[in-house]
Amino acid sequence: MEIKVLYFGVLAEVTQTMFRQYSGIISFSHLMQRINDEYPDFVHYTYRIAVNSVLQNEEPQLKNNDEVAFLPPFAGG
Repeated sequence: MEIKVLYFGVLAEVTQTMFRQYSGIISFSHLMQRINDEYPDFVHYTYRIAVNSVLQNEEPQLKNNDEVAFLPPFAGG
C-alpha cells in the first residue's frame, strides 16, 4: 500500500519533515515499525492519530492511499 503521512508540531521537528510517502506498507503496525526505525526518538512523544482527517481511538485499518496524521498535544489560548 501507498500511505501518506503528515507530521505536526514537535513531530515535524523530530522527523525534519511535515510529509512523507511510504510504500509497501501492509498494516498500521508495519507503518509504525518503519517510522520508529527511521526516527528512533519518535517513541518518546505522545500523539493522536487521524486517518483521512478522522481521529482514531484504536489501531486503524489502513487502505491504499490513506493519509495518516500524527498530532501531538496542542496548546492554545
